[in-house]
Amino acid sequence: MDDLRAGPAEKLRAVGLRVTAPRLATLDWLAVHPHATAEQVADGVRRRLGSVSTQAIYDVLNACTQSGLLRRIEPAGHPARYETRTKDNHHHLVCRTCGRTEDVDCVVGEAPCLEPDATAGYVVDEAEVVFWGLCPACVA
Repeated sequence: MDDLRAGPAEKLRAVGLRVTAPRLATLDWLAVHPHATAEQVADGVRRRLGSVSTQAIYDVLNACTQSGLLRRIEPAGHPARYETRTKDNHHHLVCRTCGRTEDVDCVVGEAPCLEPDATAGYVVDEAEVVFWGLCPACVA
């Protein structure tokens, strides 16, 4: 099945995770609200399912991140954010004032798209870039 067209249940099964209501609700929420914090995800999931513990949300986010269904980004000075856009080489724009975060396609090419001068023996397979500035609303 084409991964881009697979629904949340199929994606969970494909990575060996059980299909549960909190996992489905989390993936659905993040598909529409990328770069959400755990608190924002919890609020969205609770609106859909009712009572869900904060720990359950963190467990879902961790399991889905570990399995590659979600990506966790941690802009300095801001809470971690989660997104469903994975397995591509994209970066982020982050507003210094409000924290609004947007995707930016890789500016150089294929992963890792940037090469350090020295690797200290590491095998580099990814470069994570965060562009900082002010979003249009904060500029206004």
